[in-house]
Amino acid sequence: MTESVNIRELNDLIASKSNFVSLITQGMNQTIVGQKHLIDSLLIALLANGHVLLEGVPGLAKTLAIKTLASLIDAKYSRIQFTPDLLPADVIGTMVYSAQKEKFEVKRGPIFANFVLADEINRAPAKVQSALLEAMQEREVTIGDNTFKLDDPFLVLATQNPIEQEGTYPLPEAQVDRFLMKVVIGYPNKEEEKQIIRQNIAAEPINVQALIKPEEIIETRKIVQQIYIDEKIEKYIVDIVFATRFPSDYGLNDLTSIISYGSSPRASINLALSARAYAFLKGRGYVIPEDIRAVSHDVMRHRLGLSYEAEANNISSDEVISEILDKIAVP
Repeated sequence: MTESVNIRELNDLIASKSNFVSLITQGMNQTIVGQKHLIDSLLIALLANGHVLLEGVPGLAKTLAIKTLASLIDAKYSRIQFTPDLLPADVIGTMVYSAQKEKFEVKRGPIFANFVLADEINRAPAKVQSALLEAMQEREVTIGDNTFKLDDPFLVLATQNPIEQEGTYPLPEAQVDRFLMKVVIGYPNKEEEKQIIRQNIAAEPINVQALIKPEEIIETRKIVQQIYIDEKIEKYIVDIVFATRFPSDYGLNDLTSIISYGSSPRASINLALSARAYAFLKGRGYVIPEDIRAVSHDVMRHRLGLSYEAEANNISSDEVISEILDKIAVP
């Protein structure tokens, strides 16, 4: 009985904070046409304190989305264009000698921001990717003898172009695993495309005003952390993840030759974190199976290793995840 009362209180608390979600959504809709899934994914990452890997062809408002979000939250935004000649110091910063003071001083890099856009992350060599991903994981940066904590909130939005892979450095599996979600963005529909044209040929540019302070994000995260996850939901998460590792145990014998390796424990953790954030967006103080299903593809698609047989038959990780979700019993 106490538990139900607590959930009722939590529902009321979430309802009182619903203005937070509507303000960001309305603000994003000022500049972003359509792309509801992208906006929801950014909100989930923000509330779950995770990073997002975005995959989509150029011109789908990936850069604009993160810039608009930073403007709405009155936060510091930086953009790093990843190129083959980029160095780790160009990302995190370096020691610079000051002739005036006759000593070395720390020059901070663009990683010192609340929202960092790592544009075309697979265009830079592994040492640069590692410098960024270490900062993402540890939330701190070491330059010389000094270690600096990164500001909170800290969100990295990395982009990849799925079409051209020539001259790229694909992210290793262990590094891709550090992203909370991998979101695939598609083209807008015809009506949305018309609206995009009208918006971009308008005489006056849209000026996005700050509506939220970064402190509000941190406070809202504390509420998200209280959202209730039942033991049956935990078992459902574990079953989904274990089905990627031992498909034959779940009657998915046809996936044994398709999956070369299953999802890591980070998949289980991030499924729970993302489902909590999704439940918050829906105004609920508890997680239901539909929340898990809603975030499963984004959380797991980059955590599955597919075999050569899968590639030869053009089987995607999304198809594998869908088959697993169809097979695992819903609590």
